[in-house]
Amino acid sequence: MNGKNLSEQLAFSKLYEAYAPMVYRRCMFLLKDEAEAKDIVQNVFLRVYERMDSLDLSQPSSLLWNTATRLCLNRIRDKRRRGLDVDSSELLLNIACAEEDDGREAGGILSRIFSKEQESTRTIAVLHYVDGMTLEETAETVGLSVSGVRKRLRTLQAKVKNLEVER
Repeated sequence: MNGKNLSEQLAFSKLYEAYAPMVYRRCMFLLKDEAEAKDIVQNVFLRVYERMDSLDLSQPSSLLWNTATRLCLNRIRDKRRRGLDVDSSELLLNIACAEEDDGREAGGILSRIFSKEQESTRTIAVLHYVDGMTLEETAETVGLSVSGVRKRLRTLQAKVKNLEVER
């Protein structure tokens, strides 16, 4: 662990030991692949290690959860772009990961909805609708207020309803 003093290395080791299982479970839930989950866990902790000096690690679970979720969603998107299989039975996860170039009707509709939303809105949708987190848990995880999360979810629901009316 070059560049870090012994106390920083020890702090990082404790962080890894305490939170790696949680990050791994999160990655496995989203990716459904042990090798990819392990790879993302390593990427999450590498990013934290590289930025330890500038990160607020007072509540590391939120930071690690958000980072793992973002990296997993990026991996899923990358796989979809390359045409690799994605478990289509996970409709809500596909909603959160919908891409502009998705040729299927549902994917195209969802792509239009998410194309004008912040990236964190996809994360909010996954946390709330897929993971079943409460509004409070989702808000804490993404670093927004409960009303901010509620507003984003209402906006998504309204867009879906408007698209249904247009059909």
